[in-house]
Amino acid sequence: MMYSVAILAGGLATRLRPVTESIPKALVSVNDKPFIHYQLQYLKQQGITEVVLCLGYLGQMIENDIGDGSQFGLRVKYSYDGEKFLGTAGALKKALPLLEDNFFVLYGDCFLPIEYAPIQQVFQKKPTKALMCILKNENQWDQSNVISRANNLITYNKKQAIPEMCYIDYGLSIVNKEIFSSLEENTFLDLADLFQQLSEHDQLSGLEVFERFYEVGSFKGLEETKYFFNKRKNDELFATTHE
Repeated sequence: MMYSVAILAGGLATRLRPVTESIPKALVSVNDKPFIHYQLQYLKQQGITEVVLCLGYLGQMIENDIGDGSQFGLRVKYSYDGEKFLGTAGALKKALPLLEDNFFVLYGDCFLPIEYAPIQQVFQKKPTKALMCILKNENQWDQSNVISRANNLITYNKKQAIPEMCYIDYGLSIVNKEIFSSLEENTFLDLADLFQQLSEHDQLSGLEVFERFYEVGSFKGLEETKYFFNKRKNDELFATTHE
């Protein structure tokens, strides 16, 4: 059975202002369809049945649009930051009661055209409590932040780039709940900082993937994503409407 997926969709999306002054990033239109619809349709295709949306800024608009997820053939639950922004790790900590021991983590502004089942199979054979998908990037789409050798993740650091880094966090991970055990409830922490701590203690595995990612976190990324889906508009998955 496939793990559930936690989607991190609570950010302020400042790079997309003024578009995101009135709607959250997840609902930004991509060829006349909210971006999150593409994500959820694809997750269903990958055999996922349960999704937890971690929400903050304008999150109620997302819940109003998605509902219980039945329109996508999914069961969707919601976890809200509350009065203060918790960061990505803090948001996941708050959502843990809705999640099983192991679960996928997907960034809410990424579309990743890869197969999920093989990633889960690799994780189940790894000795670590967290696995990060990585892409050989060489600063092509964003600043590289991972050193990997022979498919072994050596270093992850999003804040301090060094020349040896030629891979990037792909935007999809699998984690075990235990990695959040030292984080207090309702405490701010970025997931990138937690992953860095894990990598420093050899507790973060890496898995290289080979399909580029698409994102709507910037206007440039949004246009590239629109182009990607437009080329595939005759594919049932990427049609502009769904039943």
